[in-house]
Amino acid sequence: MQGERDVRSAQGLPAKVARGKVSMEKLIITAAICGAEVTKDQNPAVPYTVAEIVREAKAAHEAGAAIVHLHVREDNGTPTQSKKRFKECIDAIYKEIPDVLLIPSTGGAVGMTAEERLQPTELMPEMATLDCGTCNFGDDVFENTMPMMRAFGKRMLENGIKPEYECFEMGHLDTIVRMAKRGEVPGAPMQFNFVLGVLGCTPATVENLAWLVRNIPEGSTWTATGIGRHQFPLAAHAIAMGGNVRVGFEDNLYLDKGVLAKSNGELVMRVVEMAKQLGREVATSAEARQILSLPARR
Repeated sequence: MQGERDVRSAQGLPAKVARGKVSMEKLIITAAICGAEVTKDQNPAVPYTVAEIVREAKAAHEAGAAIVHLHVREDNGTPTQSKKRFKECIDAIYKEIPDVLLIPSTGGAVGMTAEERLQPTELMPEMATLDCGTCNFGDDVFENTMPMMRAFGKRMLENGIKPEYECFEMGHLDTIVRMAKRGEVPGAPMQFNFVLGVLGCTPATVENLAWLVRNIPEGSTWTATGIGRHQFPLAAHAIAMGGNVRVGFEDNLYLDKGVLAKSNGELVMRVVEMAKQLGREVATSAEARQILSLPARR
């Protein structure tokens, strides 16, 4: 009798084999709808106002995104970590799409203090990002010192927030896993987001992604984010490897070479199409919470 058994793919990923077929968890798509750096001058559809942020979150969710990774802006486009502005945007999004899983950013923008960046955690979100080390960001330096990371981890432990660990460099993974073992940040089951292709950080190659995935703790989940022209190629590799995918204006403004995306929804739809071609079902927000070991939203 040929039952179902656990196996490991070539990338070291858990899969299931049943009657000769390999199956994977449903694909979680995250939409990073605005970020802190991109502007309307680069793409007029980049959202700034509360209404525009809701519009883009809704478009992404309706297209198939289970998660919205959330930065917020002032109406003039200035990035902000204001608790008040985050609450306005979160409340407005939940009014339109109450089931969506929101992950507020604690990355903020280059140059913000740790205290500024931590403000969204005061709203007790289900999840929030935690950046796993200092790195070059083009001509800038994105500062995440060990004391800062301990402070972020302490806040998330106190408030019961599950982090999404953002790794921009190979060494970031080892750093945050060691911190989790010491109890300085929340531990298993861990969710990682491998952000590859930022100028000055780890390149967006399948070899680098495979190395990172092979070295995550057992039972962890992971997402791949490709920056700029790497967005869709890296997404295809992540889908095939059994991981999850992030797309959106924060990371890439184009649907095709020279063709600006009209909405975050268009970028999400492209990933949904890729997933269908590669045989992966797309997770709903409720299913994403189950995969990420989160309680159901009330």
